[in-house]
Amino acid sequence: MHDRVKSRSRRQIPAVNKLLDALGTYDLPRPLVVDLVRRELAKIRSNSEIPEFKSVVENVHRSLELLRACRLQSVINGTGIAIHTNFGRAPLAPEAIQALTEISSGYSNLEYDLATGDRGHRGAYIEKGLALLCGAEAATVVNNCAAALVLMVRHFTVTKPEVIISRGELVQIGGGFRIGEIIEATGAALREVGATNKTTLDDYRRAIGSRSAMILKVHRSNFFMGGFVESPSAAAIAALARKKRIPFVEDLGSGAVVPTEQLGIAEHEPTPSEALKTGADLVCFSGDKLLGGPQAGIIAGKKRFVTALKREPLFRALRCDKLCFAALQATIDVHLNQPSAEVPVIGLLHVSEDALHKRATTMRAVLSDLPLQIAIERSTARVGGGTLPKSRMASVTIEMIPGHCSLADFAARLRNAAPPVIGYISNDRFKLDLRTILPHQDDTVVDAIRAACAK
Repeated sequence: MHDRVKSRSRRQIPAVNKLLDALGTYDLPRPLVVDLVRRELAKIRSNSEIPEFKSVVENVHRSLELLRACRLQSVINGTGIAIHTNFGRAPLAPEAIQALTEISSGYSNLEYDLATGDRGHRGAYIEKGLALLCGAEAATVVNNCAAALVLMVRHFTVTKPEVIISRGELVQIGGGFRIGEIIEATGAALREVGATNKTTLDDYRRAIGSRSAMILKVHRSNFFMGGFVESPSAAAIAALARKKRIPFVEDLGSGAVVPTEQLGIAEHEPTPSEALKTGADLVCFSGDKLLGGPQAGIIAGKKRFVTALKREPLFRALRCDKLCFAALQATIDVHLNQPSAEVPVIGLLHVSEDALHKRATTMRAVLSDLPLQIAIERSTARVGGGTLPKSRMASVTIEMIPGHCSLADFAARLRNAAPPVIGYISNDRFKLDLRTILPHQDDTVVDAIRAACAK
């Protein structure tokens, strides 16, 4: 009897086609939808109770919405964090976007020499431009800054295992990755010197020995130290490294190629040119932070070292593809040809508070008929991306209290807009910071707010 009941219940499990018909049309590839439906039905078969058909359809709808939300798509950043790692860091310049379209839509001379008709060198033009931009003898590119660090450590520790680094620079970067663990993953040995808050030049001097391969100085991402703190200057470390005849490498991280003071930011971020003039043999930094380009790890410095790195077998595994080169080439050209403010992320940092307030006033006027309490307030924005952690910029927020739903529901509705609009909740208000919303996106934001109020 029990088996017959169980058999009847199994017959109540809907067929795949019946579920697909009930779901209607989805803007996802049909094989993905079918696979998800089959997975949902498999879960039902493993349970003792069979849910109602309507409940099954609702569960599949929710799963499909979650799947669709995972697709890479553009979002509007109203968080006030300009270089937002979760949002893909720096937006690209129009020139870079145009270059991506041109290069991706057909063939290119990626590794073809148009002058001779022979095989060419990947990235030759970019390397010359980067070297000029960084004030370096030579430069090259790999797929991110961590890869640049791995390549350099692997190269210099072939015959000597130790990398000397201050304990105060063993930072953890985004996603839980730690500099020390990245270095050790190459097979190198860490030689930690000094204390967390205080490292002296003598600490470095005492650590240098027959096993020393290089001295590494790492940019402190996402935090700063105050109080009883001391560390020797890069110039002093460089002089010591020169005297002891070991390479000195500086991981700058942020990719600031112009003085940050020109952006109205008091905090100074060392540029590659400054670091190399100070005495670093090599520097590395990210392409998608203050440089404003695609994800890339840029290495610049002495020609003999850059040439040797490019001969490493690992270099091929870490190299960039044609799309990265296209966007990076265009970004470098913008920096060399025009004011840096033409790079979007630099433009966002440059814009005046008055300009932001005018935009906010216009948006509030257009939204005045909605069931919202709307205020315009001053706020502080941040650079983000592990750069300039002490710096704050004056900004302007549009702050809203919806009269028809909770703040959490209102935020969720805006996240579900097309494109999603991302803000934050603070002091019992939903806030959008205009410093990180591009001016051409204002109308889209207004439309998204209207739609959120209409639901």
